[in-house]
Formats: sequence, C-alpha cells, structure tokens
Amino acid sequence: MRSNLIHHQIKLFLVVLLLLGSSCKDFLDLAPISSPTDSNFWKNEKEADAAVAAGYALTRKALYAADGMAHFAYGDLPTAEFVSTLGGWTFGDVGRVNWSLGISDINSPMVQLRSYNNFYRIIDQANRCMKFLPTVPLEEFTSSDAEAARNHLMGEAYFLRAFSYFYMARVWGGVPLVLESVDVTKAEHLSRATEQEVLDQCVKDLAAALPLLRMTHPDQNNRAVRANKGAAYALLAHVYAWKGDYQKCAEAAAMVTESNLYSLVDRSQYLTIFKGKSPEGIFEIASSDPNESAGSGSIAFRTLKTPYLSTNSGNAEFTLNSGYLNELYSDPADLRLQNGFAFLGTTDPISIKYANIVYTQANQTMPIAQNNIIVFRLADIKLLEAEALAATDRNGEARQILNEIRAKAGLPEWSGEEADLFEAVMEERQRELFLEGHTFYDLVRLGRRTGLLKFGEGRISETDFAAGKYYWPLDPILLRSNPKLVQTPFWTSRM
Repeated sequence: MRSNLIHHQIKLFLVVLLLLGSSCKDFLDLAPISSPTDSNFWKNEKEADAAVAAGYALTRKALYAADGMAHFAYGDLPTAEFVSTLGGWTFGDVGRVNWSLGISDINSPMVQLRSYNNFYRIIDQANRCMKFLPTVPLEEFTSSDAEAARNHLMGEAYFLRAFSYFYMARVWGGVPLVLESVDVTKAEHLSRATEQEVLDQCVKDLAAALPLLRMTHPDQNNRAVRANKGAAYALLAHVYAWKGDYQKCAEAAAMVTESNLYSLVDRSQYLTIFKGKSPEGIFEIASSDPNESAGSGSIAFRTLKTPYLSTNSGNAEFTLNSGYLNELYSDPADLRLQNGFAFLGTTDPISIKYANIVYTQANQTMPIAQNNIIVFRLADIKLLEAEALAATDRNGEARQILNEIRAKAGLPEWSGEEADLFEAVMEERQRELFLEGHTFYDLVRLGRRTGLLKFGEGRISETDFAAGKYYWPLDPILLRSNPKLVQTPFWTSRM
C-alpha cells in the first residue's frame, strides 16, 4: 500500500480479544476486525485493553516486516556477524549497506525496510489510545483498582509511541512527529523533525509513562511482552545512550538493575532466554505460542539447519562470519559460545539462539519457530549501564558490572587498561547480544565516541561514517507522496 502514513491514511486497527483472558497469544493474533468507529468503541475495560493490545500487535508486525527480518536486518545484518558476500539478493545488499539499491517491486524487503509506514501505524494507534482512554468510564472497569488499570493502559500507550519513535530515530535519524490522532480527511503533510527533537519527544513520552505504569504487570501472563515500569526505564536508558547523555543513561539503567525484578539466567540454560519470558526478559515481542509464531518468516529459518531445522539439510541460508566468531569468542570456555552456537570450527557455524522449533505435521515437517524477539533483557541493561559508567569515568563501577557478566559466562575478570574499558564493554555487548538486534547500533555508538569503526570490511568507511551513512534512506515512494519530506543527507545523491 503506497499511502504515506504522515498523511495518516490509516484505518483503525483494533484487535478485539476473543477471550480466554488477555494473554499474549490472544492479542498478537493480528487479524483486525472491520474497523470499528471510535463512537461505538471505548465503552469498557475490555475494549480499552484491546485497543492497547493492538499497539503491541502492530509493533510485532513492524519488527517482523521485510519477510520477517526487519529487526535483524536493521540491527545485525550490516555487521561483521555475517559474511559480506551474504547472497546477491536483497538481504545481501542490506548487509553490505547498499541501501540505495534500485527496486521496482514495491513489496521487496528493501522497499519495506526503507519505509517507516509500519511504525506510524503503531504511533497512530498509541495516539488514539491517549485520546480515548480517558473517556472510558471508570465504572466500566472490572479491575479492583479501576483508576490504576486505566493509568497503566495510558502508560503503555506512551511507551509504545516512545518505542516507535526511538526505533525510527536510530534507523532514519529525524522523522516527522505526529503527536495526535488525526482525522485522515484533514491530515496535512509534515516535514522531518530533527533527530534531537524526536529523541526529546521519546524522553517526554517516557516521563509521562513512568508515573502511570506499575512495576509489575497486573497480568503475569503478559510479563515482558507488555510494558511495565522496568521496560520504560530500559527504553529510557537506551534513548539516553543514543543521545550520548551517559549520566542520565546510567541513572535510568540503575532503576532497572537495582529493582530486583529481573535476574540473569544461568548460562548453561542460555537458550531459555529466547523462548521468552525468562527471569531476564524485560521487553519482548511474543512469538512463543503456536498461534503467535512467525512461521517461515523469521530469523530462525535463515540461520538454522539440520538437526536444529529438519527441513534444511544444506548450509544455513545466512552465513555467519567464522573469522569474526573466532575473534569475538576467543575463549572457548565462554558458556554463551558453548550453548549458543553449533558447527563451530566449520565454514558454516550457526547460532542456535532461535532453535525453539516445533513441527506441525508428521516426519518433522511444517516447522514453526517459537522464539520471542528479545528487545531488552537484564544483561543488555547491565552492560548499557557499564557503558555509561565507563563513559563518565566511573571506571571501577563499570568494571564491576563487566566482570559480573563475564563471570556469568564462565570467563575470568577483564584485566585491560582503563583507557580501553569503554571498548571492552562494547565488545562484551557484542558477545552477549549476538544476533539480538543490538550490534549495529552499538557499533554506531562506539564509532561516535571513539572513532573505532568495526562494522566489517567494506561496509562503512570513516568518511562515510562521518557523513551519516549508518542512517537509512527513505524510500522514494515516501518522497513522492509527501513533497515536504527530504532524503536522508548521505543518500541524497545516491537514490
């Protein structure tokens, strides 16, 4: 669909839960009913919850766009995790940062990755929730504390909008800001706000969300797959890290790490993290139930092979960079290496983080992947806190956290010089968060702070990094439909 979402040519996506309660498997069945109007919706708590749940379903759709690969295409493919010769087709060009590739098929993954439409669908739904949730009568809430229940839903809406804008800020830099639910018949073209303005809005939204959200979710079936106060602080820490405000990043991260809500999973049980809702999980995109599964459109089907995926008896579709793996996991005692990979020492090693596969037909046929996308987890936020502490010369505290994560992985304490501590923390993040959608953004932050570029051979030169090549271009479809939009600066003469 070619409609420009800044025009807000969007229908109301409300997923009504056909209920066995409000479990995540219900709200992620993205099958919108025939767009109910606002005038006959928003009558009670069930409908209010369904409206917010639709925002999570749309978030899932955004991160699974581009043949199920969007989250990983943005965060992992353009790094040394994969070989630079990753196929001669669309995802190969994604990995080589050849993002200006001319595409005639509007359904191509490259076109989808260059378009922000899916994120504005989330934002439109969040804006609608913010507008109409206050109109739902408290007497129509069945929760014991009706006001707290409505407040929590409002907090989730603010979280979803902040998450969407933060995600877009990392991908495209500045994007248009839409902060109200807009009548599609009256919508106006909007130009791109600056990246700083977008990030500042994220901070404002999270400041609004935090007093409304509870520390724990009222329904523990939705733990980690719907936002609570811990998820909001985790997002805030990431926003501040991307802004380069490491003092505030450390403060926000500490609100998570010192909350006692989360605990690190024993690394001998490392793969349980990726099934979802582990004690370590903070915010996840649910896919762990059969009716939530990404089917064949997920990272699992491109990185696994037999015996972890019976339907692929050859090499993995996406080839990991064995040289990079050997360098990154130089200590064979690393429990993340031992428990997170297979076929090490061959030309086709694989990550088995997403090997939670079930088969729906006889003889191990019709596989579906049931792994959550782990957006934020405790090890991520601990290492983000260490990154912030190292950046603000609190080296002893940073080293302590770094060594905690290393000890959990079965590694000795880091013994390097303080001048190298920031880089060491970022490298530990690469080990800990391999193929989880973080590495590319971590490398951008490393490059910004230290000048070290570690994206892999031929991807981004020093000159191109300084010119902002790490931001994606907008697809020409968006520019044609909104004359106020301008191309991402680096790509202006290349599209």
